[in-house]
Amino acid sequence: MKSSSTTRQKKNIRILLVDDHPLVRESLRRIIQQQADLSVCGETDNGNQALELVAATDPHLVILDLTLKDSHGLELVKNLSDSYPNVLTLVFSMHEETLHAERVVRAGARGYVAKEEPPAKILQAIRKVLGGEIYWSEKAANWVASQIACRPRPSSNFSVDLLTDRELQVFELMGDGQNTRQIAAMLHIDASTVETYRARIKEKLNLKSSSELLQYAIRFHMLPKDKGK
Repeated sequence: MKSSSTTRQKKNIRILLVDDHPLVRESLRRIIQQQADLSVCGETDNGNQALELVAATDPHLVILDLTLKDSHGLELVKNLSDSYPNVLTLVFSMHEETLHAERVVRAGARGYVAKEEPPAKILQAIRKVLGGEIYWSEKAANWVASQIACRPRPSSNFSVDLLTDRELQVFELMGDGQNTRQIAAMLHIDASTVETYRARIKEKLNLKSSSELLQYAIRFHMLPKDKGK
């Protein structure tokens, strides 16, 4: 029988968890800790502390959600990519996969796995990313391939895919009930800039008023996540 010290020594791959739900972090931690070579070196529910923990624990991989306490996960992906280019990131989220998978990889993440996936798929995603590959589900990979094949895409006045990454962040935070001041704080921008993004979103989605924009954002937020487009 191997000693406990030998087992601990084998756990040499450090993973940081960033998610605003404690139960999700607990579930992920349990899945990871069952692996002989993987360990959780820290966890948090917000982006600012995540950056501090990366500096303190030097993880090999950060698994993060797009919805965090103080920011949007896409911003954290970009910050990690800029400040810690050797740290791998994997997005683990309930947001619509086909809407976000390509965006997060363009931002610097190494893959996207949906929270509805079973533990075996989550571990598969972790292993592929640690092995230097990009992980997408078959659904997301097929969607990305179809977009490449069909570009330029026909425009649609009501397609959320028309929004830029920042516009999508603002739109999603609106649907989550955040006001202009709160969105500005979470995205670290001025309130006036948020209003500019709101105006652009309204124009791109062909909506007539701010009230209609807010209602549309809330409805989008409440849709089943596999039907968010």
